Amino acid sequence: MPDTTQRPLPLLQACLNGARTREEHPALPVTPEEIVADVLRVVEAGAGAVHVHVKDDAGRDTFDADRLAEVLWRVRRVSAVPVGVTTGAWALPAAEDRLAAVSAWTALPDFASVNWHEEGADEVAAALLRRGVAVEAGLWHEAAATAWSRSPVRERCSRVLLELPDGLDEEQTLVRARAVKAAMGSLAPHQQLLLHGEGSSCWYAVAIAARAGLTTRIGLEDTLTLPDGTPARDNAQLVQHAREYVRLKGGIE
Repeated sequence: MPDTTQRPLPLLQACLNGARTREEHPALPVTPEEIVADVLRVVEAGAGAVHVHVKDDAGRDTFDADRLAEVLWRVRRVSAVPVGVTTGAWALPAAEDRLAAVSAWTALPDFASVNWHEEGADEVAAALLRRGVAVEAGLWHEAAATAWSRSPVRERCSRVLLELPDGLDEEQTLVRARAVKAAMGSLAPHQQLLLHGEGSSCWYAVAIAARAGLTTRIGLEDTLTLPDGTPARDNAQLVQHAREYVRLKGGIE
């Protein structure tokens, strides 16, 4: 095992809630107050950035400008951690509605993820960039990776999310990661690759990222369990385990 005691861990992003609802886990942060409290806990546990899905009063994902502004204001009062949000089409299916929502934001996140398998990805990303919001390109499969590789805003994206689905075993996770990475082509020097999984592929992806020295993420959006399959108490516990997992699985090569 490589000695990582004198080398920093790669950036670990905490994905706090995703499109999940409270019914899926009692510690899932939904309200602005809960999100802020969770941010403080995951940063203390070692997260270097947070990815948040802003929720409406019913607990559903929203692009609402006022709710986003409240979350950002509350977080930035107590922490300097970079905060990112989603622009997923499940919250606003029509691309023109997502564009209008991004243009109406009165407070801006540090970064936002754009899924390249969704209609209007190039336009949504361009709108974010015009407003000074860094873009994470979400690549869920090879077709999305190919689409991103041909995008006019490709070079302006700051981070690429190589996102692996639930249902994969360890070998399938590695094969899928290699295939999507090959389809997206090479990255510019300023661009960062973040590898993560969901459900069954989540901890395998963390291990792959550890061995390759890649950025990764963890949180209740991606998994509800610890590496041994036991239920996670909260996001902070997942972050703590991810940091240790990075060390055990190889650290930075």
